[in-house]
Amino acid sequence: MDSTPAFPQLPVSLEDIYQAQKLLAGIAERTPVESSRALARMIGSDVFFKCENLQRAGSFKVRGAYVRMARLNAQEKARGVVAASAGNHAQGVAVAAKALGIQARIYMPLGVALPKLAATQGHGAEVVLHGVTVDEALAEAQRYADQSGAVFVHPFDNVDVVAGQGTIGLEILEQVPEVETVLMGVGGGGLLAGVAVAIKSRARELGREIRIIGVQAENAAAYPPSLAADALVPLAKVSTMADGIAVGRPGQIPFSIIRELVDDVITVSEDSLARALIFLLERSKMVVEPAGAVGVAALLDGALNLDGAKPGTTAVILSGGNIDPMLMLKVIQRGLSAAGRFMTVRMLLDDRPGSLATISRIIAESDANVTGVDHTRVGGAISMGDVSITVNMETKGHEHCEQVLMNLRAEGFQPIVVH
Repeated sequence: MDSTPAFPQLPVSLEDIYQAQKLLAGIAERTPVESSRALARMIGSDVFFKCENLQRAGSFKVRGAYVRMARLNAQEKARGVVAASAGNHAQGVAVAAKALGIQARIYMPLGVALPKLAATQGHGAEVVLHGVTVDEALAEAQRYADQSGAVFVHPFDNVDVVAGQGTIGLEILEQVPEVETVLMGVGGGGLLAGVAVAIKSRARELGREIRIIGVQAENAAAYPPSLAADALVPLAKVSTMADGIAVGRPGQIPFSIIRELVDDVITVSEDSLARALIFLLERSKMVVEPAGAVGVAALLDGALNLDGAKPGTTAVILSGGNIDPMLMLKVIQRGLSAAGRFMTVRMLLDDRPGSLATISRIIAESDANVTGVDHTRVGGAISMGDVSITVNMETKGHEHCEQVLMNLRAEGFQPIVVH
């Protein structure tokens, strides 16, 4: 085999990833690959899930964190480490620190999910809540590192971290050797960059072409404008349920790799994310957080079939499974609503006996199931003698929703769908 690096100009090489794989032996799990017959039928190609949601600490992040920290010298380890994260990198750093006997201080945003906070503390790390975004927590962690001498473990903008995440790419090639397209979420870019180096380098050695595609939440998509400008373009605002990839500015090291190796970075909506989580729960029995489900959302949207060509054998990295149960409740309702399986309508009607009974009868005769009713006589838009009714109901798809609405209108009501 030719020892010349496949992409010598990049900051991370295939050899770096092989060395990271050796370091991770006995630390990171070789996570399983599961096929999805349901998705395969939808896109016309085999689909496999790389289940990093089953990794130690619930996400791929332990790979990069451990590689970074294992390469510290004795003096650096003695000073301890500091990091910032919405949860997954925090847990990865905490697990790695415990395994290596290093003191860890983690900055997390104020709104961090309680299960992620508790898990990070449970692994022995000191947690400090700061800021409302990951970027604000990152800035504070860097300030603490400069002040205290602790080693800052960046979640994505570091060559060792990128190399550690790239080990997933090596495993995919071993577990799905016929893979033609690899799909994954991207926030700062460490995972996408590492996997791209591993897979593109090996594909070149094997004389093959394998597509690498990143997926971002459309309300936290810094990569498309940055790639278009060939420069880092920070976002003014980030707002998405996918907190694991809610990063407003790409990392310089990952960006330098992604612009050279990655075939495309696409976006998905919040509704698509919700549908993907429902799909994974119902059809694959997988608990996956929103950031880990963006690749599935893209496939459900048909984003890889826009030119009419099938994506071929596809591997989707389910990057994490750390979801707050309260968020899951909201996401399930949103996902059911997006799929036409749950609908909330609001109506103003005369406040007289029998009105609510009439509405209930129409809904029942339409074969929908009422799950909740809110009845109020006061409010800015409610006139004297009127009442506002909000009805939650289970439905059977978008056509059924339209039928229920049509039946209500036929009886003189004016339902407004509440999203």
